[in-house]
Amino acid sequence: MGATLADIAAHARVSEATVSRVLNERPGVAQSKRQAVLTALDVLGYERPPRLRRRAGRPVGLVLPELTNPVFPAFAQALGPNFSRRGFTPLVGVQSEGGLDEDEYIDIFVESGATGIVFISGRHADLNLPTTRYQELRDLGLPLAFVNGYRSDVDAPFFSADDASAMDLAVRHLVAMGHRSIGLANGPESFVPAQRKAQGFRDAIHNSLGAEVPVRIEAALYSDDGGTSAARALIADGCTGIVCASDMIAVGVLAEARRRGLNVPGDLSVVGFDDSAIARHSWPPLTTVRQPVAAMSISIADAFVGEINGVPASRSEYFFQPELVVRDSTGPLSRLDRL
Repeated sequence: MGATLADIAAHARVSEATVSRVLNERPGVAQSKRQAVLTALDVLGYERPPRLRRRAGRPVGLVLPELTNPVFPAFAQALGPNFSRRGFTPLVGVQSEGGLDEDEYIDIFVESGATGIVFISGRHADLNLPTTRYQELRDLGLPLAFVNGYRSDVDAPFFSADDASAMDLAVRHLVAMGHRSIGLANGPESFVPAQRKAQGFRDAIHNSLGAEVPVRIEAALYSDDGGTSAARALIADGCTGIVCASDMIAVGVLAEARRRGLNVPGDLSVVGFDDSAIARHSWPPLTTVRQPVAAMSISIADAFVGEINGVPASRSEYFFQPELVVRDSTGPLSRLDRL
């Protein structure tokens, strides 16, 4: 196998002796070099020895609504290793305009022999959409799990961030900064998380500022364009602080503030929700309420694997506490005449 060893060593950028040690499972090889050798075998088309072949885990379907909002790939990235460590291989289906929809991914996963499906902010979150398909899957005995959006007529565990607590954290933060005119740039009204955020926001405004203070809520799409639209109405209504239902919405609010020549946070303070990658890299860096993606993913994998192994998870909803992350997009008003 001299030439073969040389080819593999050259591709992996290791010595032939290292290749030999990996192929014979001898100790003394760093994990990075071992993986480089195995990757070289795959890339060059050589069959791995039987003892080094991948042991593919049982497949689990993950359905994401999109990739534009970075919180969704963050869930997939967090769930992946949690399932892998438990002996399952995630199959990810991403919905997109002109691409496959949720029902089509369900068909693919079922035909592929998936042992269950996890839905992340999917059709279950929209109360205008039926749950018939989920019930059919449960009738087949297929374990399901749902993230952010509760439906009482579906026999499955649900995992959600505590939206009411998130709104309370955001509002109390802005009130402590001296803001009295605060609005919510929310998601579509038919979505369960948006309804919960709206009620949590109302309660937080009344608890912090009094029942006589008007509650300003603008429904919008979960996108930067949606944030721009909501910001126009809320700024025109005199809001000096805007709480957003997602970081994507907050990006649109920041863009509208720039277009109007407003200083953030001197003229307008903005709070997002999720603590996705864009929160750290927006300008200014975004104060946001962190959705506990890591903790949720561990619990989802634990409960889901239990379901697959015949140990049912609780049918009551699992709630996870968010955390306020303060950055540069919030602060006291610099223009006292706006108080």
